[in-house]
Amino acid sequence: MAGDGQTAVLDTAWAQIPHSPQATAGIGSFTRSRVERIISLVAGGLGSVIVGLQAFLTALGSTDERPGWHAGLMISVFGSLAVMILACVIGRGVRAAAGVFAFVYVLALVAWPIATAGVPPDALDEPWIWYLLNLATLAAVLAFPFPLQIVWTILAPVLFGLVRLVQVGFAQEYWVAVGLDVSFALILGGVILTLGWLFRSMAVNVDETRARAVASYAKAAAADAAEQERVAVAALMHDSVLAALIAAERAGTPRERTLAATMAREALTRLANTEQDAHEGTDEPWDAAAVAAAIAEAASELGVDVDVQRDIDPHGTPIPGRVARALALAATQAVANAVQHAGGAGLGVAVTAVGGRVRVEVHDAGEGFDLEAVPDDRLGIRASIVARVAAVGGKADLETGPHGTVVRLDWQEPPA
Repeated sequence: MAGDGQTAVLDTAWAQIPHSPQATAGIGSFTRSRVERIISLVAGGLGSVIVGLQAFLTALGSTDERPGWHAGLMISVFGSLAVMILACVIGRGVRAAAGVFAFVYVLALVAWPIATAGVPPDALDEPWIWYLLNLATLAAVLAFPFPLQIVWTILAPVLFGLVRLVQVGFAQEYWVAVGLDVSFALILGGVILTLGWLFRSMAVNVDETRARAVASYAKAAAADAAEQERVAVAALMHDSVLAALIAAERAGTPRERTLAATMAREALTRLANTEQDAHEGTDEPWDAAAVAAAIAEAASELGVDVDVQRDIDPHGTPIPGRVARALALAATQAVANAVQHAGGAGLGVAVTAVGGRVRVEVHDAGEGFDLEAVPDDRLGIRASIVARVAAVGGKADLETGPHGTVVRLDWQEPPA
């Protein structure tokens, strides 16, 4: 129950932060996801279209490659680039598409000396494949982790310089031009790499700050809720329990004592129901099988499947409705405690009904706890189990230790 309350507080806090229709990330990646989307749209979409179009127009008139290689290189390089641009625009599969283009481009560079073997270059101008050099760096920024981005930023320009020199037979008149091309590509690639790292780092810092703020809000809201709970319990104790005690003290006749006992029972029931919006309800009788079914259903709502063991006399005495509900609610609280504090280890429930006696036993294989160390404002055991069962004339016993915890709820039909 405490875990559910904390989750609800976090959800409330997160709801205070504005969301856009594209918001799908959680608290920890709210800004990072938007930065990634901006990078993919602006750089991977618009920027790649402009540079890619320039390279494509240059490639259409290229005579650097041997017959049969030109079309194959253009289809593989520009095809993978088009897929990357499409992925960046629609925001789906960006990493995969960018990674494919980065690898295809490097493979195209490796194949470039073979594709251009025996074909003398027309001039000192850069071939069309050079125009896509920094798009390979951008693809690495979109697809790879930071160390691999650094490798790609250096690898692609150096590899281009090498294959370009191989193409021209290491002619001296090309050394300066190729050196300038490689230097320019390294500088521009470093700028792209740095900007990507900078924006992502800023986004991560913003997300961490946001998460701390939400956690602080949740902590304050939880403290406020606990304080309100204490105030409500104090008011309940004053208005109901104290009134019942005063009535019991002043009772002088059998009727007055009966009325005082009724007041005390109702006060204990209200106290037991403080953490759940449950009421005493009618007294229509239940059978023990219905109690077992109610416990199993409640446990299922808590997210655990419990095989409730039944040892029930089919001809047993029916159980008053308020008693049955109290036993079921108390057993449900015991199950919730076992799930929360013992992780549901060894969780089991047994319902025994023979004659006019009903026993519900909930056990787990957790590490146990010190009942005296439980804060006074926690009502999970004292009110939701002990007081709830006592309010209907039953008894709750609890055994806990290193080997687990056992909660026994007993109710005996009063003699006629």
